[in-house]
Amino acid sequence: MHRIVVTALILGLSSLAHAAGDPEAGKAKAVACAACHGEDGNSFVPNFPKLAGQGARYLEKQLADFQSGARQDATMAGMVAALSEQDRWDLAAYFAAQPLQPGSSSADPDVLARGKKIYLGGDAHKGYPACAGCHAPDGAGNAPAGWPSLRAQHPTYIVKQLNDFRSGARANDPNKMMRQIAVQMSDADIEAVAEYIATLAP
Repeated sequence: MHRIVVTALILGLSSLAHAAGDPEAGKAKAVACAACHGEDGNSFVPNFPKLAGQGARYLEKQLADFQSGARQDATMAGMVAALSEQDRWDLAAYFAAQPLQPGSSSADPDVLARGKKIYLGGDAHKGYPACAGCHAPDGAGNAPAGWPSLRAQHPTYIVKQLNDFRSGARANDPNKMMRQIAVQMSDADIEAVAEYIATLAP
């Protein structure tokens, strides 16, 4: 029993060492990411996600999933192919430490109001829960649990991810949580919640 406990502690400490990452090392490694995601993780291109301020655990998992093929993207698969586990944690630590710039939406106020209602309360008639339950009322997510921050994210990116979850093109969500929700959302629901998310302040 003692040996099992010691082994578990060693494995836990090893995991924490990776989870901490090295932001300075990550900064040098992130040069290759800048063209799409911005030098500091604040992408200016609507279909590329902002990475600044994102939880490190979530970021590391996405990089690992792109490597394994659990999350499909031809461009990202090539970019991450040679990364080590430590590289992934270093990159995650760097982007997690960067200040997130505010987002914006040009959507009609009625669309934003609908998006806010869905985000904070879900839709009881369709049977899906509030986004805020996992992603927090302010969109900050839950970094220790690995639930991503959504606030200030580009609406175009959010729409694509929800559509991909809905179709099954993206399938790296634990226990199919996002797929089960997205499949119940209409195009209008998806657009509204994506536009509202963009307005959540960092």
